[in-house]
Amino acid sequence: MNKSFEIINRVGISNQSISDAVKNALDEAKNDGGVSWFEVVEQRGRVTNDDKIEFQVTVKIGRKL
Repeated sequence: MNKSFEIINRVGISNQSISDAVKNALDEAKNDGGVSWFEVVEQRGRVTNDDKIEFQVTVKIGRKL
């Protein structure tokens, strides 16, 4: 039996932590069709004008077709 996967990229954002940003990206992907595996491909942060920190991650998500 052949298996195929679709790969999508999501950017998760959080004001709490990198982990929370990953969770946010995965939660959104679960609502849009499921998650079989994931890979964090990029982590970054941003400081807002009012000195708050925003954590951002790019996540590659695989899901079974």
